[in-house]
Amino acid sequence: MKILIRLCVVCLLLGLCSLLFHVSCSSFCWKLCWAQCETLPLISSYGPSVSPLLHLTGYNRVPDGQVLSRARCHQCAVVSSSGQMLGARKGQEIDSADCVLRMNQAPTRGFEEDVGSKSTVRVVSHTSVPILIRNATYFFQQAPDTLYVIWGPPKVLNHEKGVIYRRLLKVQEMYPSTQVYTLTEAMMARCDQIFKNETGKDRMKSGSFLSTGWFTMILAMELCEKISVYGMVSESYCRVKNQQSVPYHYFEKGKMTECSMYLVHERAPRGGHRFITEKAVFSRWAKRRNIVFTHPSWKED
Repeated sequence: MKILIRLCVVCLLLGLCSLLFHVSCSSFCWKLCWAQCETLPLISSYGPSVSPLLHLTGYNRVPDGQVLSRARCHQCAVVSSSGQMLGARKGQEIDSADCVLRMNQAPTRGFEEDVGSKSTVRVVSHTSVPILIRNATYFFQQAPDTLYVIWGPPKVLNHEKGVIYRRLLKVQEMYPSTQVYTLTEAMMARCDQIFKNETGKDRMKSGSFLSTGWFTMILAMELCEKISVYGMVSESYCRVKNQQSVPYHYFEKGKMTECSMYLVHERAPRGGHRFITEKAVFSRWAKRRNIVFTHPSWKED
């Protein structure tokens, strides 16, 4: 009888030990996973078990401040404003994507064969907002389904005194169906931190400005499962001799060439966009995410 009692006690203790081990291990693993996720530069790739509705807390709607909530895009086309798109004849392919992300004021009218006509999201610098407003009929009236994401320093996007924010409020009043979001101050800081994590350089101390392409790629990786990038050159493209000379923007012929602009900004001691440095980061992201660069293809560069 005593042996039976002892066996029962041993079994009970083993069961308790197993339960405690499971709980403590699960807690440790969860904390370890969270710590690792905090060090990742971007949100992880989405799996089939994740809810299809996204709630992106770094983007607030004008004027009510609601977070950006929308369905995830399976296949996205990110269209560069580069002169590389001239003669690309990628319009039909781009428009076949579930979502198309464009940058700043890059038009589609007159360039449909090369860049397509569909615009799901436009990521816009605060400096380009006045250009959009001057062409409000084209951007806000004729394309009411496009979602606009505006980035810029807090002082211009401040809800009380920000000059750009006040202009966005007027746009919203004139075109009520327009969807306009601004990056939060916390999201802007996060994008700076990602730059520092990836390059080892503090953006402010190095005198750098992030480009619209940077913010577009980050949003695309939060919004999309698969990403095809059109017209964006690799970090080494402008260092190779006899490369095709194209305008900086496909819609601004006669301006400075793309590579000239990239090199000037990369070498600027202060106030420059580090376009080439950003492309090096994008190349690393493509190795960890479902990202493909086309026209030109980076595999061929």
